[in-house]
Amino acid sequence: MEISSIHPGVYSGAEANSVSPQEAAQRRELIQAAKTVNASGVFGEQNELVFVLNPGTRQMIARLVDRKTGEVKRQVPPEYILQLAADLREKT
Repeated sequence: MEISSIHPGVYSGAEANSVSPQEAAQRRELIQAAKTVNASGVFGEQNELVFVLNPGTRQMIARLVDRKTGEVKRQVPPEYILQLAADLREKT
């Protein structure tokens, strides 16, 4: 994540206009919190905290990402849980 805490490939300006002012304020707080955490180096110099907005569910996903390789080291909720939820939505 460059310095922004919302992954730029997933979170677009168009989406920002479609959210309530309260949700926009919460996202700004989340971005600032992630910047603070990343600046502290709590996850090490090689890692950063990234938040991604799932466009299908509009759910926030937290990821610990290697700055150099872009590899996702950890994710909350994990990918298998997201897939399980998607599968269950399809069946209903």
